[in-house]
Amino acid sequence: MGLDERRLERLLELGRSLVGDLDLELVLKRVLEAARQLTGARYAALGILDSRHEQLEQFLTVGIDEPTRRALGDMPRGHGVLGVLIHDPRPLRLRAVGDHPQSYGFPLGHPPMESFLGVPVRIGDEVFGNLYLTDKLGAEEFDEADEQTLVALADWAAIAIANARRHGGVRRERDELGRAVRAFETSEEIGRALAGETHLERVLELVVKRSRALVEARVMVLALREGDELVIRAASGEVDPAQMQLAIPLEDSLSGHVLKTGRARRLSDSTPDVRAVLLKAFGAHTELVVPLRFRGQGLGVLAALDRLSGGPEFSAEDERLMTAFATSAAMAVATARDVTADRLRRSLEATERERSRWARELHDQTLQDLAGLKVLLSSARRAKEREQVDRMLEQAIEHVQLGVDGLRALITELRPAALDELGTAPALRTLIDRTSATTGLEIEFDVDLAYEAGRVDTRHAPELESTMYRLVQEALTNVVKHAGATRVTVAMIEDDATVELTVTDDGAGFETGATSEGFGLIGMRERVTLLGGELHFDSQPGAGTIVAARIPVQRRSAEPAAHDSLSRRRRSA
Repeated sequence: MGLDERRLERLLELGRSLVGDLDLELVLKRVLEAARQLTGARYAALGILDSRHEQLEQFLTVGIDEPTRRALGDMPRGHGVLGVLIHDPRPLRLRAVGDHPQSYGFPLGHPPMESFLGVPVRIGDEVFGNLYLTDKLGAEEFDEADEQTLVALADWAAIAIANARRHGGVRRERDELGRAVRAFETSEEIGRALAGETHLERVLELVVKRSRALVEARVMVLALREGDELVIRAASGEVDPAQMQLAIPLEDSLSGHVLKTGRARRLSDSTPDVRAVLLKAFGAHTELVVPLRFRGQGLGVLAALDRLSGGPEFSAEDERLMTAFATSAAMAVATARDVTADRLRRSLEATERERSRWARELHDQTLQDLAGLKVLLSSARRAKEREQVDRMLEQAIEHVQLGVDGLRALITELRPAALDELGTAPALRTLIDRTSATTGLEIEFDVDLAYEAGRVDTRHAPELESTMYRLVQEALTNVVKHAGATRVTVAMIEDDATVELTVTDDGAGFETGATSEGFGLIGMRERVTLLGGELHFDSQPGAGTIVAARIPVQRRSAEPAAHDSLSRRRRSA
C-alpha cells in the first residue's frame, strides 16, 4: 500500500522545516508529534543510543502525561522489545507487543499498550536511535503505509539530528578556538606587561589579576616559598584580608606537593587523601594549582579556586593555559626579586658610604675642633695672668663658633631647611652660593624664568625635591674633588610634565665606563631611575663633564611631608 497524497505533502513539508532547524530538542518533539498525527498512534517515543550503541541514553515520549511519566521513574534503557531494534535495526510491526518473546511486560502504573511499530533512525550505517509507536487508534495494528510513513520520518529525523550534532560540534570548536585566541592574546598582553615591570609587589599583583581573568576563577592566589612554608603574597577576587595571613606548610599539603613535583594538579573538595589548605581557607569547591619554577628552582605556586563560567571545576585546557602562563610569571617574579634584592643591596651600600663620609667629616673637623677647644680651656685653667686667660677664652669662643658653623654645614648637607621651607630652586641657590664661597669656583645658576616668576608650581613631591638637590650636590662635590674646573653651570628647566637638571663643568673630564662608577654616579642614576627618569653623562678627558637628568614632575600632595614637621621641630629647637 502506498502513501496517500495528504501524507506525502505533510512529510515533504515537515522534512523541509526539520532540515533547517538546529534546535535538536525541538526537532525531536516535532518528529514525534508528526508521527502520531500521520499514523493515528496514541503514543510515540524516540530513543537515542549512547556512544557505544549498547543502550538508550535519552528517551523522549509524546502522549503520556507528566504525572504518569514521573510515576514511572527511570527511563527505559533498551531492554525487551525496545532492545530488539537496538541489536537488529530493522522495522518491526506487532499486533500485540506483549506477545513478542522478548517482551518483559510493563512496569507498575504504565498505561496499557497493544499494537507496536518501531523503525531505526539511521543515515547509512550510522544508527542514532529508534522511533516507536504504540496503540493505533481505530485499528488493531499499524499497516504498511504507517511503516513507510515512520521510515520516512526516521530518515528526516536522522538528517536533522546529524545536522544539529554537526552544528553543535562546529559551535564548540568555534568557541574553543575563540577561547584559545583570547587566551593567546591575554598571555601576550601579560608577557608585555610583566616584561616592563621590575617592582616585585606590582609584578605579583599583575600575575594574580591577569591569571584570574585567563581561567575565569572566583579567586586567584599566589604564594611564595619562605623557608618550609608557602606564604600568600598576592590574591585577586573574593578575598578577605584575614586570608592573606595564611601560611601553607610544604609538607602534607597539595600546594607543597605541586611545588616539589613541579606538576600542576586539579581537584575538588571530594578528592580523598589530599590536604587542600586553600580550599578550606577560601570556602572553595575546586582548585587548580600550578608551580612557579624558574631555572629549576621552585619559587611558589599559583592557585585558582572555583571556575565562575562553566564551573566550578577547571578543565584540562585551563590547566594547560595556567601552566604556560606560570612559566612567564615565574620568570617575571624571579627577575623582580633579583632586582629588588639588588636595589636593597645597593641602597645599603650607599647608606654605608654616606655613614662613612659623615664619620670622616665629624672626625676630621668637629672632633678636631673639640680637641683643640679642650687644649685651650686646659691652658686657660693653668694660666695665672688675667690677660692671658681672656685671650685663651677668646680663642676658645672662636673654636666653638667654628664647631657650630661646621655642624650647621653638616646638618644643611643632611637636609637643608631651605629645601623643606622654600623648595628646590631656593635650596639649590643656597647650595651653589655656599659652594662657590668655600671653593672659589665660578658657578652660574641658570633657572627657568617661568619657574622663578611663579608661573609654574614650584613645590614638588618630597622624593623629587630630594633627588634634584642630591643630584646637584653630588655633581658639585665631584667637580670640587676631581674635575679641577674653574667654571660650572647648573641649569634647571621645567614644564608641566618634566624637569631637566644639567650640571656642566670645564674641568679635566674622564673616560666614561667602569672608572666613572667611583664618582657616585651609581647612586645618582639609581635615584633618578626610581622616579622614572633618565640620567646621562657626557665626558672626555680635557673636555669637561656634563651630567643631565630628565625626571617626570611629581607635585606635592596636600598632606605635609613627614620631614616638614621634622624640620619645624628642628628649627624650634
